[in-house]
Amino acid sequence: MTGEKIIKTFEDVWGDCLAIIKDNIPEQSFKTWFVPIKPIKLEEKVLTIQVPSQFFYEWLEEHYVDLLRKTLKSILGAGSRLEYNIIVENGQGHSSPYTINMPAVSNGKNDNIGVSLPMNLGGAIKNPFIIPGLRKVNIDSNLNPNYTFENFIEGDCNRLARSAGFAVASKPGGTAFNPLMIFGGVGLGKSHLAQAIGNQIKINNKQKVVLYVTAEKFMNQFVDSVKNTNTNDFVNFYNYVDVLLVDDVQFFAGRSKTQEIFFQIFNQIHQAGKQIILTCDRPPKDLKDMEERLLTRFKWGLQADLQIPDFETRIAILEQKMYNDGITLPREVVEYVAHNISSNIRELEGALISLLAQSSMNRKEIDLDLAKQMMKNFVKNSTREISIDFIQKLVCDFFSIPIDLVKSKTRKREVVQARQISMYFAKEMTKASLKNIGSHFGNRDHSTVIHACQTVNDLMETDKRFKGDVEELTKRIKISTL
Repeated sequence: MTGEKIIKTFEDVWGDCLAIIKDNIPEQSFKTWFVPIKPIKLEEKVLTIQVPSQFFYEWLEEHYVDLLRKTLKSILGAGSRLEYNIIVENGQGHSSPYTINMPAVSNGKNDNIGVSLPMNLGGAIKNPFIIPGLRKVNIDSNLNPNYTFENFIEGDCNRLARSAGFAVASKPGGTAFNPLMIFGGVGLGKSHLAQAIGNQIKINNKQKVVLYVTAEKFMNQFVDSVKNTNTNDFVNFYNYVDVLLVDDVQFFAGRSKTQEIFFQIFNQIHQAGKQIILTCDRPPKDLKDMEERLLTRFKWGLQADLQIPDFETRIAILEQKMYNDGITLPREVVEYVAHNISSNIRELEGALISLLAQSSMNRKEIDLDLAKQMMKNFVKNSTREISIDFIQKLVCDFFSIPIDLVKSKTRKREVVQARQISMYFAKEMTKASLKNIGSHFGNRDHSTVIHACQTVNDLMETDKRFKGDVEELTKRIKISTL
């Protein structure tokens, strides 16, 4: 019926907003800062959106408030307003996440003066208890208060581990994730996540006795207890712990006596319904020189791995580090660092610190040239040769497609598109022959490569989004090989 007014839902309104926003910011920024947002309510002209954290809210307000305000006005008209629903994970006295509402900033000033967000109090909390036969002592949790869920950036690389960790923090000993085994390579955040769980438990319940200990420290304590003939006191000490976090359990390998005493402590803590959290540099099945009965217990709960962060997650990690340190760097510098350090979060943050130090000591402004100079000394062989394998990996990572699929015979649209774009870049950026390129994609012939390149060229002229993806990939390849 003509003239009838169409009523839009809050999902429709936010969907229209996203369409405008996506055309005005880089693809990786859109994925990092807007894809996680959920619309939850629309009352009159007030749209409420839910964001994952306080940090997320502050970043949007600092960097995208004008874009959000103008976009909402274009969709809902004059007088429209935005309100945030913020998930708070570290509120005292809360066993699960809760939310608070905050209005968006209007013309640079917050209309709701006096509303404040809970801050992470952190700090180590000591828990007094009595060890039989010994004097009354205080137990320090040994947790680093800087390791929290708030500053643990979530991505596809760690989502399972982080979600499981938060579930454990909300109900220690009361989930199926006991023990929780977090494993992954060096510098991927195992210790950070384990201690974030401990810190969250201490905030939720200060009466819980939480203890973080490295495997090496545990072994040294055990050796001392044997020397001093007080092994029973050593075992009783650990039995008083409500939440035990043991870092780097792979170092127990080959230590039969240590494994035996840990097996005993593990059983007693677990049977008492208390929580055990372990970290390791590999999955239990790959551990050598470890007693089978102990390995079996490692597998009782959940094994959650931390993988190498993707490009968008590395960007988000650097941006949060910059935000926490109160610094701003050119976007091209941040992308350059994120491209060239892809396997280790610790090195990623170290590169940023080195870059700041270089700038300060040499009194030079931080730009791409300084970043290149620093990276030559910071990362070995940072200059990468463009190869077909490298192109395949970068394109497949961008579209979240396994490399094996682009080499297969599948005709799924998203796989075909990734395959054609990879062939296009291989022809444009390598010296490989058409036949050689085809051999890297399941032994396809040269005519298939020619068709792929022509298809990419045609789509770039007619499909704006496709063209944007190709341009973004072009930039990433060039930055990665500088």
